[in-house]
Amino acid sequence: MWSSEYDRFMASDPAARLDLHGVWVPIITPFAADGEVDLTAVERLCHEYLDAGAAGIVALGTTGESAALDAGEKQRVIEACSKACASRDAQLMVGTGTNSTRTSIAATAALAGIPAVNSALVVVPYYVRPSEQGIVEHYRAVAAASPVPIVAYNIPYRTGRGLGAAALLEIAAIDNVVGVKQAVGGFDSDTLELLRDKPPSFHVLGGEDPFLLATVLFGGTGAIAASAHVCTEQFVAMIECGLAGKVDDARRHHERLLRVIHAGFAEPNPAVWKGVLHAQGRIASPSVRAPMTDASPAAIERCLAAIALAI
Repeated sequence: MWSSEYDRFMASDPAARLDLHGVWVPIITPFAADGEVDLTAVERLCHEYLDAGAAGIVALGTTGESAALDAGEKQRVIEACSKACASRDAQLMVGTGTNSTRTSIAATAALAGIPAVNSALVVVPYYVRPSEQGIVEHYRAVAAASPVPIVAYNIPYRTGRGLGAAALLEIAAIDNVVGVKQAVGGFDSDTLELLRDKPPSFHVLGGEDPFLLATVLFGGTGAIAASAHVCTEQFVAMIECGLAGKVDDARRHHERLLRVIHAGFAEPNPAVWKGVLHAQGRIASPSVRAPMTDASPAAIERCLAAIALAI
């Protein structure tokens, strides 16, 4: 029984329930000692990050090693994150993008009706290197078929194809595309142009962790931050201060967290974060799946030392 017409509207329109301000944690996929996905740990981590002030959880992102999971494992990860987020009335974004428009549409359409899922993260098609116009049409097709709003994911050093400001602004005008995770290896002129000219309803989320604060200060609304697996409360505070215009406070957080960011990305993501979480007793195994390799003990120790200085 709906309590009001407003409640009915909120349930029928995923965009009405989506708030892209703040810090989203692109959750790792923890493995048990036998190599299977540790679903209990997935749920527990979701609760920990939401307790620490995260705006939402991102399942099956790059940091979640989605490329190394089979279809059944992906579905179980979504279900575990959905269970945790739904119990908290929290937001869940799910990575569904592939290098095929047809499979991206199918994966995104499959999100319909899953509790707490209110958006899909759709990466620029990788490996095939389509034209920028082809990428725009890819997003148009996925968005038209999607039951939830779409957040584009622009990460050219992984996909082999980047998007300039003109293409990003064209994507920003597509119905049902509500934002972009911008992870371009820095804070560049295309990002500045996008922030200047984007529609007011379109959200730019920082995805390059050393530049999260800069993105927010120039008009972004938040971040999808792998680094926020640790020092989550401090990352949340940094972004909140940035959004509130408390620049001095935000800069102090940034200066402390920058050491953590650099240490956590000293070896390929997400190996160091998993190594640190294991050292902290929060997951059963530090393992990543081949062809990734586990973090070195030295990298884990450096990251733990940086965390100790930041908190």
